[in-house]
Amino acid sequence: MTTVSSEEYVFPVVAAVDDIDELGHVSNVVYVRWVQDAAKAHSEAVGWDRAAYLRAGAVFVVRRHEIDYLASVFEGDRIEVRTHVTKFGAATCERKTRLVRAGDGVEVVRAVTSWAFVATATQRPTRIPQEIRDAFPAALGRGA
Repeated sequence: MTTVSSEEYVFPVVAAVDDIDELGHVSNVVYVRWVQDAAKAHSEAVGWDRAAYLRAGAVFVVRRHEIDYLASVFEGDRIEVRTHVTKFGAATCERKTRLVRAGDGVEVVRAVTSWAFVATATQRPTRIPQEIRDAFPAALGRGA
């Protein structure tokens, strides 16, 4: 089940056989994908899907991922990807994400992602409209 609240969005995943690396646990690259997938799902859940962004003439792209890998995840583990927008700049936003193993509540990954809002026509940063800011109330007056 996915959850939308003023605190954070929860995106569930299950570690599949294709997610496992040569060491027998989930590959670090997969965690990055889960962070991005959760951000996309959160955006869609609050009404900003791909079509809405294209109508607005701009999309979010990753500027930077900062990830701390805290514990291993194995095939079949259920993970809650918990994410929320923490702040907005003129053409940027910051999103924090935690991956928590559902079985025991252990935090396995902590990430901070910086996103740039980029105009599709020019591929240059552009101001984030108020309608988008309003769609992510967790960022308003909340800090980190």
